[in-house]
Amino acid sequence: MAALAWLLIPLFAAIGAAIWGSWVSRDRTTGDVAELAGYARFRDAMAKSHPAPTDAT
Repeated sequence: MAALAWLLIPLFAAIGAAIWGSWVSRDRTTGDVAELAGYARFRDAMAKSHPAPTDAT
């Protein structure tokens, strides 16, 4: 019976590794579109030339 327990340890480790691997490789690209659109707006705003402020005194 002790030998069976020692054989189950690597089995549980392999199952845990498979679950962890599937969790790490999941698709997380759903929020990228909004972030890229925001970055494009930021780039456009930084590329605009703004007039130099004039002294109103």
